Amino acid sequence: MTDAATKAAELLKGHRNSIDRLDAILVYTLGERFKHTQAVGKLKASHDLPPSDPAREAAQIARLEDLAKEADLDPEFAKKFLNFIIAEVIQHHKQHQDQS
Repeated sequence: MTDAATKAAELLKGHRNSIDRLDAILVYTLGERFKHTQAVGKLKASHDLPPSDPAREAAQIARLEDLAKEADLDPEFAKKFLNFIIAEVIQHHKQHQDQS
């Protein structure tokens, strides 16, 4: 291996280690987020509140788009990602209501 190839391999390894660490952070952060949304779903179900709150969801999407811009992340990607999470949360909330 040439010196340049060795250096590239070391840089690649460092980037991959960072990616692995960040993936773990994302998974644990999502786990924590879903613990809170599960609590919200149970609270909504016990008080006969609707599983979805379109005004809150729209505000969260707008907030996340702004954060994405600040973080130099594609706002459309951030919006799709949050919409995916919101859909999952609403599904969980509906399940709580069905159990009540």
